Amino acid sequence: MDAIELRSKTADELAKLLNETQREMFNIRIQASVSGQYKQVHVFKKLRRLIARIKTIMHEGANK
Repeated sequence: MDAIELRSKTADELAKLLNETQREMFNIRIQASVSGQYKQVHVFKKLRRLIARIKTIMHEGANK
């Protein structure tokens, strides 16, 4: 999801998406720690960047 799509969402939708994304990141980290190695490492980077993008847009909206 890119920044243009995120900017079109409301603050409540962004908060919900942030919560879901953080939960997904947590679940992946647990799977990696239990199995010892996670095969889809690229997902970590994707989720980290999505979380940062959501937080940035939420912060921009708060400053308006």
